Amino acid sequence: MTPPIRAGFIGGGFMATVHTRASRAARGRPTALAGSTPERAKQAAHDLDVERYEPDAHALASARDLDVVHVCSPNHLHAEHALAALAAGTHVICEKPLATTAAQAARLVQAARAADRVAAVPFVYRYHPMARQARALVADGELGTVLTLDAAYLQDWMLEASDDNWRARTEAGGPSRAFADIGSHLCDLIEFVTGQRIHRLTARTRTVFTRRGDHPVTNEDIAALIVELGDGALGTLLISQLAPGRKNSLTLELHGTRQSVRFEQERPEELWIGRPNGSQTVLRDPQTAAPDSARMSLLPAGHPLGYQDAFTAFVTDVYSAIRGQVPAGMPTFVDGLRAARLTEAVLASARDNGAWIDTAPDSKEEA
Repeated sequence: MTPPIRAGFIGGGFMATVHTRASRAARGRPTALAGSTPERAKQAAHDLDVERYEPDAHALASARDLDVVHVCSPNHLHAEHALAALAAGTHVICEKPLATTAAQAARLVQAARAADRVAAVPFVYRYHPMARQARALVADGELGTVLTLDAAYLQDWMLEASDDNWRARTEAGGPSRAFADIGSHLCDLIEFVTGQRIHRLTARTRTVFTRRGDHPVTNEDIAALIVELGDGALGTLLISQLAPGRKNSLTLELHGTRQSVRFEQERPEELWIGRPNGSQTVLRDPQTAAPDSARMSLLPAGHPLGYQDAFTAFVTDVYSAIRGQVPAGMPTFVDGLRAARLTEAVLASARDNGAWIDTAPDSKEEA
């Protein structure tokens, strides 16, 4: 039998919980965990059923009995922790944003290439089977030519001034919050499903509360964008963490010359197909799905799949890549760099009162 992938985890919060579950489901072996303090690491390792804890992130990154390190630490530490793991010769899964600047993200891409290690970023919404089905519809020409898109990612967890989190502090979360945190997911899904890059954008951002708790806030609560894709399609994007009642409402609707398609992350088992002479809702069914969609369908039709299943499919792909296979559509550090460059473009446009910013890929690899 193939031995399990031995996995280490930096961080012990919500994302580490998701990562350890996915690792175990992907036939990995959660081996070690490091937290912000040895005491927290010990408790998290116990709670998440990880074999041992390490005193700090660098001790874990340099451990010789790990095949992959999952970086789930606060944003400002991602680059440091991922670089340490790559320097030790370990494969890496790093939470997004890959880094808080595009320059740091580019350094990580170069380091992963130099180390010849698998380096992935969990843009996991592309792992919903019906997101893959929408992608197949676009690629097969079922929509015709995509003319416009309407997309949003809405949450309400920062609705009140009393709602505080380390992400709201620039020194820990980075210069962007709403866009870097969830807008990056939305843009990744747009580019993945359409097969087109965002070539230009104009953006406005808003920080509703300049203080949260005892801390000043400078990164944004809301971002609104108009984007132009490489083929000329125009789109509107709304990203907000202050939308009452919206918990994790990621939606993508594409309008083509023949038909439209809509994917909603909170209703991941279905696609809405719009036509001039009648519309329909298509339910997930691996028996009739496109091959790449069927590959993501871990359960038969009628047995709902959700976010944790998508995350498991992503980790399964990464572990397959570590073993030498090449899964289709696996998001890498290059995709993390792409997201960092889009984030900087959004902030630059917002600073310049909505100026159009060219976001065409800087290299053939990124394209």
